[in-house]
Amino acid sequence: MSAVMGGPAQPDGLDRRRAVQVITTCGTGPGGRGSGYQVAGNVVLTAAHVVCGAATVWVRFLTEDGGTREVQGEPFWVNSAADVALIALADAAVRGPGAGSPAGAAAAPVRFARVAKPVECEALGFPRFRLRAGTSSPDGGAAVSYRDSHHARGETTPLSNQREGSLEITLKSSPEQDPQSGRSPWEGMSGAPVWSGGYMIGVITKHHRSDGLGTLAASPVDRWYRQVSPQELGELSSLIGLPVHPGGLEELPRRAPLPGVPELREAAGLLASRVAGQWRREERRRRVHDPFPLPVRFRSADARLLDHWAKIRGAAPGADPAPLALAGSIDRIVEVYRSVPSGRLVVLGEAGAGKTILTVRFVLDWLAARTPDEPVPVIFSLGSWDPTTVSLRDWMCDQLVRDHGLAGPAAHGGNLAGALVDTGWILPVMDGFDEIAGGLQRAALKELDRTTTPLLLTSRPKEYAEAVETRPLPKAAVVELDDLTLDDVALYLPLTSRPGIDGGTRSTVWEPVLDGLRRQRRSAGAENLARVLVTPLMVAMARAVYSDAPGADPVRLLETAEFAGPEALQRHLLAAFTPAAYEPAPTDGSRRRHRRRQDWNPERAQQWLGYLAAHLDQLGRAGTGAPARDLAWWQLGSTMSRTSRMLVIGFLAALALGVTTGVGNVPVDLVATSFGLRFALVRGLVVGLLHALVNGLFFGLLYGFVSRGAAEPARVRIQVFGRTGRRRTEVLPRFRLGLGCGVLAALALLCMDRFVVESLGLADGLDGGLVGALVFVPGLGLGVGSVLGLLAWLEVPVDVRSGVSSSELLSQDRRNVLFHLLVWALVFGTGAGCANAFTAGPVWGLLVGLAFGIEAAFAGGLAYGLAFTAWGQWVALGRIWLPITGQLPWRLVAFLDDACERDVLRQAGAVYQFRHAQLQDHLTRVFLAGGANGGPSTGTTGDAAPRTAGPVPAGAVTGRRGR
Repeated sequence: MSAVMGGPAQPDGLDRRRAVQVITTCGTGPGGRGSGYQVAGNVVLTAAHVVCGAATVWVRFLTEDGGTREVQGEPFWVNSAADVALIALADAAVRGPGAGSPAGAAAAPVRFARVAKPVECEALGFPRFRLRAGTSSPDGGAAVSYRDSHHARGETTPLSNQREGSLEITLKSSPEQDPQSGRSPWEGMSGAPVWSGGYMIGVITKHHRSDGLGTLAASPVDRWYRQVSPQELGELSSLIGLPVHPGGLEELPRRAPLPGVPELREAAGLLASRVAGQWRREERRRRVHDPFPLPVRFRSADARLLDHWAKIRGAAPGADPAPLALAGSIDRIVEVYRSVPSGRLVVLGEAGAGKTILTVRFVLDWLAARTPDEPVPVIFSLGSWDPTTVSLRDWMCDQLVRDHGLAGPAAHGGNLAGALVDTGWILPVMDGFDEIAGGLQRAALKELDRTTTPLLLTSRPKEYAEAVETRPLPKAAVVELDDLTLDDVALYLPLTSRPGIDGGTRSTVWEPVLDGLRRQRRSAGAENLARVLVTPLMVAMARAVYSDAPGADPVRLLETAEFAGPEALQRHLLAAFTPAAYEPAPTDGSRRRHRRRQDWNPERAQQWLGYLAAHLDQLGRAGTGAPARDLAWWQLGSTMSRTSRMLVIGFLAALALGVTTGVGNVPVDLVATSFGLRFALVRGLVVGLLHALVNGLFFGLLYGFVSRGAAEPARVRIQVFGRTGRRRTEVLPRFRLGLGCGVLAALALLCMDRFVVESLGLADGLDGGLVGALVFVPGLGLGVGSVLGLLAWLEVPVDVRSGVSSSELLSQDRRNVLFHLLVWALVFGTGAGCANAFTAGPVWGLLVGLAFGIEAAFAGGLAYGLAFTAWGQWVALGRIWLPITGQLPWRLVAFLDDACERDVLRQAGAVYQFRHAQLQDHLTRVFLAGGANGGPSTGTTGDAAPRTAGPVPAGAVTGRRGR
């Protein structure tokens, strides 16, 4: 029933008080009878043929006491093709429920649905067989003839009446035929809405005698979208709440809840919240809604790019269904997607046309209306996928672990990422099919062919057309983005600049430019600019350069002497964007003390961004062959040659052990021997240098041997209590690895001490002789093995509730390394202290334990972290070496986060990305051209040397020092 008076109106389906009888009269003959339903405060929905040709129309409501109340009506919206009409009630002040009809303000909104499979349904109307002749009136008046209501119940059979396009209703009970009149007993039922599960699915329009008395036909709601013009659909939407696009219709029967245990439902809910927060922040940074979203529109693509409509729509064998109406705008993308029965939609658009903006809008709109049983849309950047080496399923799981922390174990094995993908809880939104390396796009399409999973895929038209030349993507509908119009640009750009003298938009800095674009005979410069400002990317660039930067005059864009064609204009906007983004903002003294944004030097900022872009270019070409798009902090420095990385890691590992050993030996020799200060200092220096050499060579070579790229951040944390034991299978392998490495390192150190130090006359007599050697080698091996085994036992997967971002991953990895240092110090310090306490007393044992613990923490823990953890390599390469060489700033994380705030970069889960591939490619060209010319290029016209084919030389990225 409808909402209680005084409470909020809730959509609840069929309400008997809103079912009406429609009575018509004709000027030349008797009128007719029909049924209808009050869908709004003073609007009744009925069948079009009920009111066509009527001279007068009356609408009769049933009152609560069994009486009736009539209101005069006027048909004002009629569509004969769909056989649907709307009647406006003359008495707009409709009475409340007690009077027979809910008040307009309290009338619950009507929900609409389409039927995909048989479902139970119902309808309430006033058919002829319910005529009561010569019966006392229910309201106590004279004996009259009247029609009572009939509640028909049955089942829809949506695969019937395909040629006619009607919805067949098979009833549970049927009336008897009237042999005297020969008329259908169902006369008067036309116009009664058909309901299922609280949704309106059609309007009864016909009774075919050949079908028998137990069958009716209805005009289905989803059919209206083919029979009603877009303008009329807009009118129906505003009048009765019909969704503008068929994708807004609920599908019946409702899909069964996705499989999975409660942990998957909880994980999906947490993932949905995290994804929504991430992309809302991105929209804020991009100022998508300031002053308003650019109107990205799309239309159905060339039929040669999509699959058969019968497969897309899941039609029965032999059926040839009509194409879907897929045209719309960005705010309707979810409705359009939902209208595709296969759940597979491809969005094509040129560079900068708004594909990424559309995917973000799709994700946010879907999540805003998502129910707990629906999948979670996740954006995957396809540029990093190599379909020849990893399956789509495994690659998606890796991305979910990297960006959303879904590495925790699932109930039935595997991790949460794999469980969510396998059970359908993830709706892939695959952005950038064209960014897959050219030779791999067809392989990627074949991989997509092997699955029928729902998805939204974006690509540039040319690359997609080449990939589907021989065979389309199965069951995929395709739409293509339209260019922005001059009216779109003329509405948008003035509102992004300072108001004119009169406070309006007619006298802004953009007015002369727009005047030039509006002229019937444009100048050559205006024609070039008109061809550029057709994509959201170029409009956003123009805004950043000429609306946001002080003193810039966009009239310059019309100059043909400076910009010979559209390509030169595009290069200019891309080149001028970064300096404009880093234009220092004027601040007074108080604001300077409390400013939130770091003022970076624009020239240095562009140089650093260029290095990052060139790093991605080289990283991608060394992998898939196409420039990489994901900027991960743990991969910075990985494009350096392996030899260079080995030298940096080895040097820092040598420094870690050399300093601590050299300094630690001095107090030990002063306390335990009588050789004096000079001997202690000389011996400390020699031992420190030798141990540094051993440690540096050992970890440098070990890093070079095991390194096949950048170390991934650990998806684990150290937990002392509450472990589940699921990772204890890794304890023994880690112990064996530590034992072997520890024994090798002990032998190397022992040789240095016994053969080199003693030959120099620097033996201090504290080595324990043969017994000490026999104890030292296995002792060090057991100690290293114990440390690695203990740490493996303490590790647990990162909780799915933990947020995942670049800074959070960095912090987690740093905490793990610090805990490594602590464990190394405790294990070795305690062992050495206890051993010496029994032989030389507690004081000496404490001193030796403290010294040995500190040495072990730095020599083992820190060197291990530098060589084998993402944070250690980040410190060695990204925080020390690259800033020293001038390639990157010292405060790198702050620089990257600030670049996101300036809309130069964006955050996508655990990685950064340039806001657009065109900007990244431009910065790469400028950086490499600057390297070839002996310095960075920061020209604003962007006329950099063309990018050559093939991989970027290593020296181009790592060989230049910053100015």
